Amino acid sequence: MKIFRGFHHPGIADACALTIGNFDGVHRGHQAMLALLNSEAAHRGVNSCVLTFEPHPRDYFAGVHHKPELAPARIGTLRDKLTELARCGVQQTVVLPFDARLAGQPPEVFIDEVLVRGLGARYVLVGDDFRFGRQRAGDYTMLDAAGQAKGFDVARMNSYEVHGLRVSSSAVRQALAAGDMEAAARLLGRPYTISGHVVHGRKLGRELGATAEGVGDGFRTLNLRFAHWKPAASGIFAVLVHGLAAEPLPGVANLGVRPSLDPNDVNGGRVLLETHCLQWPAELGAEGAYGKIVRVELLHKLHDELKYDSLDALTTGIAKDCADARAYFASAHAAPNHTETRRQTTRDRI
Repeated sequence: MKIFRGFHHPGIADACALTIGNFDGVHRGHQAMLALLNSEAAHRGVNSCVLTFEPHPRDYFAGVHHKPELAPARIGTLRDKLTELARCGVQQTVVLPFDARLAGQPPEVFIDEVLVRGLGARYVLVGDDFRFGRQRAGDYTMLDAAGQAKGFDVARMNSYEVHGLRVSSSAVRQALAAGDMEAAARLLGRPYTISGHVVHGRKLGRELGATAEGVGDGFRTLNLRFAHWKPAASGIFAVLVHGLAAEPLPGVANLGVRPSLDPNDVNGGRVLLETHCLQWPAELGAEGAYGKIVRVELLHKLHDELKYDSLDALTTGIAKDCADARAYFASAHAAPNHTETRRQTTRDRI
């Protein structure tokens, strides 16, 4: 999949079948829409293209109005969104910066400058609640009329439901906020996953719980930055880590701001996913994971983030989390459920 920041670049397709949206989470409703988009693109002999925005428009308006509560919790990072779009067979994604100029653009200008001249849209597929342009003045009726006048087809896809439940990014956010990882996986069609480069931290984890004979006995962690300040999920999770060994590695992870650490921490103030592998791959050595791209599946929430009064208390808490994660993986129902989730993911991949 080709990725472009904006549309004034060599290599961008002259014509495309297009869909527009934020695609946070790339859930099963998005996947159904992308399958239809790919089919229509192939039928017309053009590339399939997703037009998405960064930041999320609601993030932008939350900043403008100084009301952070208006910003939606973010399901996935831009990296994870692009990865899932590529897995769904999208040939081209254009990421537009959502700024004052775009926010103030009349819908007629958006159609002319972006859809027609910028992207060469021959077919435009939108959701049933699609609005666009300044003050959300543009709607499906306006877009359809413009398509007839300017030579592109317009289609609208109704809501996607699973067992009577409308699949939406809001529903995924609600499941993640409640710590219901199985419900989130059903809506996403796969386990909830965060990926990224392993970055350096204070290296405190390897000291916690270490014996005098070896620092390797501590709780070494893989640190991944979650770029958005408001993740949809938070807390302590039993996880599987991909990308370090031939097989996924079971672990326990903290997603959040680490309230037990001081603000002078090297990653202070940033949302981190800190993952401790229950069995560290010996071949990596002490420093071998840094810079690697890993993918972490959050399978089961153990509890919310806790603030510990001392490093000893933190060490005891981490040790209990590790024991609880081991119990989760060893439990009689965990392996069948995990296998079924993977089967479901394969069946539902569109």
